[in-house]
Amino acid sequence: MLKHLIVGIDPGKTAALACIDLEGRVVKLSTQRFAGMQWFVDEIVSTGSPVIIAGDKRRPDSLVEKLASIFDAVLFVPSTDISVEKKQGLADRGFSNLHERDALAAARTAFRAYAGKLRQVERIANARNAEADKIKALVIKKYSAHEALGNRHAGRRLVRRMQG
Repeated sequence: MLKHLIVGIDPGKTAALACIDLEGRVVKLSTQRFAGMQWFVDEIVSTGSPVIIAGDKRRPDSLVEKLASIFDAVLFVPSTDISVEKKQGLADRGFSNLHERDALAAARTAFRAYAGKLRQVERIANARNAEADKIKALVIKKYSAHEALGNRHAGRRLVRRMQG
């Protein structure tokens, strides 16, 4: 099963990305000097399917915007640039360098912005015995929980019709 991700991006001469799942767990941290768009795409595709692409600046870098567009993911930018102090608190451990720290801080900031909604969807999905990860991804992409659950059922009905 494809893992849905929130991907934090730190572009620059030394670039980094941080992939976290929709539970907030770190799935991948990676750094590359002189990384191009293809490096980011390859790293993300090998890890999962991004639902959110996040930056750490109020004004997103064009690379962050392009990645969100390529993956048809929600572009997340904080209301203000994330300060170094806040980055240190958000990415307290697990990173190898400051670029990974910044990417992880971006991903975690996006996760925190959606955390309440994700918990709510988790409860609804569990109560209905639905695949929570998929429902969460649809809700992030602006479906209501009801619509997301309806899409799941509609997909099953279509598959049954095709098989039977």
